[in-house]
Amino acid sequence: MSNGTAILITLQTFTKQEGTVSKYNRKFEGRLFQMGNSIYLRYTEDDNNETAVVTFKINNDGSIQLTRKSKTMRTQLFFEDNKRISATYRTPYGEIPIETVTPSLNVNISDLPLAGAVRVDYLLYSGGKLLGEYKIRLQFTG
Repeated sequence: MSNGTAILITLQTFTKQEGTVSKYNRKFEGRLFQMGNSIYLRYTEDDNNETAVVTFKINNDGSIQLTRKSKTMRTQLFFEDNKRISATYRTPYGEIPIETVTPSLNVNISDLPLAGAVRVDYLLYSGGKLLGEYKIRLQFTG
């Protein structure tokens, strides 16, 4: 990958687990890359004394692959409108199989000016049990 284009990312996530709702809101400096028919948005999170590289791969068909890698863990989630997709969560103690169900997915990207928005609503399952409901709201500008 080349150096890509510098972007400013505004990220909001909403999480509902066991009836408790939490909200996360942060801004990141990131980079946008284009490889083939896919666009990659990448930024680094620093939370709880741990650094993680987060990558959103937006495919030409509108599906999204979200990867979050730190020194000790790796999560890879797949989002495709109205589909249930298997994924993995790697911890120091082993791999945990998980699944995503995506009832709503929307991606809008414009070139001039460079800007975009990604909206993903998904349910996360492990072992057939619902772990939580999640909403990702990501906006970026060049």
